Amino acid sequence: MAKAKRQTEAAGPVLDLERYAPALLTFLANKLSRGASVLYRREFGVGIIEWRIMALLAIEPRIPASRVCKVIGLDKGPVSRSVGFLARKGLALVEGDGGDARRRIIALTPAGRALHDRILRVALERERRLLSCLDPTEVEVLLGLLNRLHANLDAVSRPAVVDR
Repeated sequence: MAKAKRQTEAAGPVLDLERYAPALLTFLANKLSRGASVLYRREFGVGIIEWRIMALLAIEPRIPASRVCKVIGLDKGPVSRSVGFLARKGLALVEGDGGDARRRIIALTPAGRALHDRILRVALERERRLLSCLDPTEVEVLLGLLNRLHANLDAVSRPAVVDR
């Protein structure tokens, strides 16, 4: 009976999850994020969103939350909560922008930078392990393709014509 039910449910079109790129990317990202968040919380006291913000602040010091949202691709709410957490822990400093009273500038504190540097070693080792099944040429091709897909995200946002 279970087999018949599955056949009935699958009577219409279904995705091939091993060939549907958005699903593969999502599944990979979710699993990587979940594993990193558990590890970083246990070892360093910060979750994956805090780590992503810290990583961006190390690259681009003294930026507004809007820039964090744009680069990382998160909504204002989670970014605001995570920045508040980092500030309370003494890992980030949030200051007013002299030119715009509504805008707040975020920067890592020396303690935040030190923690960033410790986590970075772990993050790079996790990346090394993930990519260890690829040869160096494949890694370069993969990174190039991922960057091209990232640059093409606007194509997904445009209205699509759907047959009804």
